[in-house]
Amino acid sequence: MKTLLKIVGALVAVLLLAVGGFAASIALTGIPKYPPPPKYALKVEPTPERIARGKKLAGLLCAECHADPSTQALTGRPLHDLPAQFGKAWSRNITHDTADGIGNWTDGEIYTLLRTGLKPDGTYLPPWMVKLPHLADEDLISVIAYLRSDDPRVAARKGRLPETQPSFFAKLLTRVAFKPLPMPTAPIPMPDKNDPIALGKYLATGALDCYQCHSKDFATNDGFVPEKSVGFFGGGNQMPDVTGRLITTANLTPDPESGLGRWSEADFRRAVREGFRPDHRPLRQPMARMPELTDDEANAIFAYLRTVPAIHNEVKRSDDFVLPATASAGEKVYAKYSCASCHGLSGEGLCDLRQANQKYKTDAELTDWIKDASKKNPDTKMPTWAGTIEEAEYAPLVEYVRLLGKRWESSAQTAAN
Repeated sequence: MKTLLKIVGALVAVLLLAVGGFAASIALTGIPKYPPPPKYALKVEPTPERIARGKKLAGLLCAECHADPSTQALTGRPLHDLPAQFGKAWSRNITHDTADGIGNWTDGEIYTLLRTGLKPDGTYLPPWMVKLPHLADEDLISVIAYLRSDDPRVAARKGRLPETQPSFFAKLLTRVAFKPLPMPTAPIPMPDKNDPIALGKYLATGALDCYQCHSKDFATNDGFVPEKSVGFFGGGNQMPDVTGRLITTANLTPDPESGLGRWSEADFRRAVREGFRPDHRPLRQPMARMPELTDDEANAIFAYLRTVPAIHNEVKRSDDFVLPATASAGEKVYAKYSCASCHGLSGEGLCDLRQANQKYKTDAELTDWIKDASKKNPDTKMPTWAGTIEEAEYAPLVEYVRLLGKRWESSAQTAAN
């Protein structure tokens, strides 16, 4: 008996050492690196049509993560909205710059990265970097055409942010769950634009990957067969906004009580394109409005969503910020309309409000921008607030936005001294 116990004890010790060694290896080596992928021969012809299409897709797929809040150039930003369990991350510079950006990359190398997640040297980009295994070949080529274009957002700019600091959990996932995707073995065609359901399915599961956020959990999503994802489009996935507050994703199935069963096509179209629900409440980050979508595309997504299996999943709206009793009138308006969801508590966020004092010299100019920012910037994700924010609320809101700018200027001055 003693001999048996000694043997069992030795086996347990060996097992613990093996597990400990495996854990130590993960902690020390980081995200795996693979052999460099085979060279993919591709030379994209940058036609005006492709550049326009690529700009639209980049606005939907790339800009939110790669746009600098101050300049809106695609030089990268801190990913404040990355779930904490993955660690800390900064998106990369994808402008033409040859040192800090992708100016030296070939079309084939960009194509391979977006399909597989592998850089030319075999470095694997973490699971939060978007991979596009289902995007049609022509659409992916259009994205590359845009990245090669002379659009100001991708013009060469210096700027290199810190390297990603993945957590142990993220490192583990890249060994057991998230690995490079295979290159497609057959052409991926564009959907039939005359078939709304086919077009909607392509947009929701192939181009925009809506199911990734709106299914139960990233860990149980099926990137190869999206329909096999647990809780497919049933919502409930928790994602942080730029402040770190967790926002629970909505149920987009046709369930009449907890999903979109009672929404009209117009309700859905307004939500995704303009950023407002039928009850007039704004969508909140990480869900951004998609003005790039046409009415037909938004309608097609809705038509497809009405065909997915209904899931009854009551998703409680995430709580808004609780303000102190001393909050100013402007701060209350800022909270009422969830401004911090995009701009952060300090005004930095995805688009930097702190520079409003320099950009808009008068309160009337700043008010006009808040009411309809798209007049000055057609590419903005900022909703048109005219008709939603009450007229009496603009003055205190403008005062508070200017206060955020003054705080930032004062902090910058103190740091300089």
